[in-house]
Amino acid sequence: MRKPRDFDSELKALADKAKQLKERRVQQLGELVIATGADATDAETLAGALLVIAENSEAQRKEAWRKRGAAFFQSKARKRGDGPQG
Repeated sequence: MRKPRDFDSELKALADKAKQLKERRVQQLGELVIATGADATDAETLAGALLVIAENSEAQRKEAWRKRGAAFFQSKARKRGDGPQG
């Protein structure tokens, strides 16, 4: 006879995992703000800039931002020696 599944413990484990993922995401976003130097900006200005980004639907502008962000991370990786050229 098969052992019955404990759905309550499985749901609790999934909820715990979701909480951990959310906390990690928040931490990474905070680290990103610090790494870019945006932590020197007041919260209202930073929030306003993020709202402009979120509301923007121009594909060209978003692609330019993406490329600039990718270049930022590549330069950081090169400085640490993590990149393919390091």
